[in-house]
Amino acid sequence: MKIAVIGQSLFGQEVYKELRKDSHTIVGVFTIPDKDGKADPLATEAEKDGVPVFKFPRWRVKGKAIPEVVAQYKATGAELNVLPFCSQFIPMEVIDHPKHGSIIYHPSLLPRHRGASAINWTLIHGDKKGGFTVFWADDGLDTGPILLQRECDVEPNDTVNTIYKRFLFPEGVKGTIDWNQSAEALHNWIRGNDKVPGAWADIDGQKVTFYGSTLVDNSSAAKGQPLEIPGASKPGIITKAGLVLFGNDNKALLVKNLQFEDGKMIAAAQYYSSGSSTAVELTEEEKVFAEQMKAVWKSILSNVTRIEDSTDFFKSGAASMDVVRLVEEVKLQASSCQLQNEDVYMNTTFQEFIQMCIRKLRGEDDKEELVVDYVEKNINNMTIKMPHQLFINGEFVDADGGKTYKTINPTDGMAICDVSLAQISDVDKAVAAAKEAFEEGEWGKMNPRDRGRLIYQLADLMEEHQEELATIEAIDSGAVYTLALKTHVGMSIQTFRYFAGWCDKIQGSTIPINQARPNRNLTFTKKEPIGVCAIVIPWNYPLMMLAWKTAACLAAGNTVVLKPAQVTPLTALKFAELAARAGLPKGVINILPGSGALVGQRLSDHPDVRKLGFTGSTEIGKHIMKSCAVSNVKKVSLELGGKSPLIIFSDCDMDKAVRMGMSSVFFNKGENCIAAGRLFVEDTIHDQFVKRVVEEVKKMKIGDPLDRSTDHGPQNHKAHLDKLVEYCQNGVKEGATLVCGGKQVQRPGFFFEPTVFTDVGDHMFIAIEESFGPIMIISKFQCGEVDDVLRRANATEYGLASGVITRDISKALYVSERLHAGTVFVNTYNKTDVASPFGGFKQSGFGKDLGKRNCCCH
Repeated sequence: MKIAVIGQSLFGQEVYKELRKDSHTIVGVFTIPDKDGKADPLATEAEKDGVPVFKFPRWRVKGKAIPEVVAQYKATGAELNVLPFCSQFIPMEVIDHPKHGSIIYHPSLLPRHRGASAINWTLIHGDKKGGFTVFWADDGLDTGPILLQRECDVEPNDTVNTIYKRFLFPEGVKGTIDWNQSAEALHNWIRGNDKVPGAWADIDGQKVTFYGSTLVDNSSAAKGQPLEIPGASKPGIITKAGLVLFGNDNKALLVKNLQFEDGKMIAAAQYYSSGSSTAVELTEEEKVFAEQMKAVWKSILSNVTRIEDSTDFFKSGAASMDVVRLVEEVKLQASSCQLQNEDVYMNTTFQEFIQMCIRKLRGEDDKEELVVDYVEKNINNMTIKMPHQLFINGEFVDADGGKTYKTINPTDGMAICDVSLAQISDVDKAVAAAKEAFEEGEWGKMNPRDRGRLIYQLADLMEEHQEELATIEAIDSGAVYTLALKTHVGMSIQTFRYFAGWCDKIQGSTIPINQARPNRNLTFTKKEPIGVCAIVIPWNYPLMMLAWKTAACLAAGNTVVLKPAQVTPLTALKFAELAARAGLPKGVINILPGSGALVGQRLSDHPDVRKLGFTGSTEIGKHIMKSCAVSNVKKVSLELGGKSPLIIFSDCDMDKAVRMGMSSVFFNKGENCIAAGRLFVEDTIHDQFVKRVVEEVKKMKIGDPLDRSTDHGPQNHKAHLDKLVEYCQNGVKEGATLVCGGKQVQRPGFFFEPTVFTDVGDHMFIAIEESFGPIMIISKFQCGEVDDVLRRANATEYGLASGVITRDISKALYVSERLHAGTVFVNTYNKTDVASPFGGFKQSGFGKDLGKRNCCCH
């Protein structure tokens, strides 16, 4: 006979196989569309046999059959329809079409129980007999003429699963797991039994059913508590993501949910902690909500006299449609409490249900505990707690292979702690996590205002921890604590608050066009996030450079993979912890301490990274730009080297000129991208200026950056200190006058004397190259020679910043217009603000940090 099979699931697959065994011709299989790229078991079996398979999402619209669908069905020439298990509404044009009609399998003894939950009601009503019915389909609800019935005894302790296992499922198909199979076979068995009868195993003396299986890689790295499963090739592992199970091929699968015999379902990750959470105490407003929910439960569970805390939704007779109703009732009472059906299955008693709802309303639901392996130190009159592992996809993890390195305190040259050293495989994991968070996660779908709220929360948390962050910055980078508190950390907090406010103000525009008539066409633009942004930052302002680049990326809705400087990773890792605690979703921020040659290079080359922001040397910036172009033409913004000129005219306020000159060079120990790399001082005031500067330099206190009276801390790391010594030696060799400093301070750590050079010729190495240290380079210019000093100031390939000090406003404007630099300071220096764009010209790079135009969008 020519038969069309209309249905789905492992059940439908078994019926299909039985029909083929009996030599019937299957002319077509009609089943549901693929889910998450996976075909239904019935479709898989039929496709393997070469049988035509049709996957219609629906057969009718608004109660009427879809003609194209019915036509495709009729073309198969079926003489009989067999519907073993079908969740779709099949129109009567299809039911009545074959000459032998349509037969349907039903899991109860009709006409006692009808509908999809008939087998459940067999148990709920305490029937002594159960069974199944095969009947001729008609236009009623399981009301057609009965063709065949088979019955079985219902035992006192039967469940839906046991009846299916023992009797109802064709050929005695069992949900019990045979563990002597590959991981893929186990996965297929669990997903094939995902509804009924359910794939189960005996664990700790009770039957546990598995739901939500996926195949996973790198299972050997799974961390968690072992779970002994009789018959399994090795113990399972309860992890944060769920239960990892192993096949006999040592490959793995991940199970999301578990259900016990009493119907209670839990997240597999909570197997060892289920029921241990502390109950929240309800406010008066929340108590009103609880009473409203109690009334909803009572209306659904009409057979229950009184709803108690211990009342179980399903044991009291609720079925799957009641779950849908309960979820919708909650939405009506509290629109902000968005439940999934799964939430009801996992919180079956009234008390569990209310606690779950209240936690969702408070925004406390689904927050996995952040596990941090801190390094703790008692220092600066506080206990600082420092993460030291990579931060990938919302978790602190070891680097691949467990590789680490030591981060050094420049104050004494001693190791602070071991830090995980990221490898190429770690970069790939972090980028994959960021991509998934952007494309599939809640971050990419989030309302911009909600995104801003999370960034504000992050800024608030940073402010709560500002003293800790400043202390970590001081011991890891050598920044003087008071400066770290005000600038390194203070401006970082301001940056996140500033960009949080931009989240819902990133707008496109409408554009008049010539061809608007006669159709009244309209053109408009829309700004969209770029995607995964890589960020590579330097060591001079570890937290502030992170903030300048990350805040704008997040405001626009991008996700971030950030490589801090290898020598200063600790505030970036602390920031990652605070971001997680602020509620930023997994994968939005990823932090990878590691080498530039490995981590930075892979980020430049990675095809899934869509933009890279870099602050560092011009040499490395050129290399990154080339890699970004060759890989996938990713967007690039570069803030590179500088040799910023500061021109001081004789009509200046001398006190201010000395103060600004000192700040322009010695601010943050000279480790400052916009530091004045060369001071041009008008000859009539040159000697006086130098004398005053030297007097001020000698007053500077060099010492422990945590000492509040310290003016000048250690240089960032040993290699940089050695370069500064060599830099000064070059200056002396070429004939510049070393007025003071130029040497390492004889004490533990990486301290360098504040240094002043005069008589510096334009041809000299120290006049051309950036020192990135506390070295003041002073050159004279002749009185009145404004254009000549401008020529000399601009005779550099760099153009990051510059400055002019004069009382003459006309002169100030004339000079500032002609200085080739991204920023020109007039009668001040180092004054940056989050609202003002920052970036350079020429080989100092391109693109801007800060300001409203720095939201990273297309």
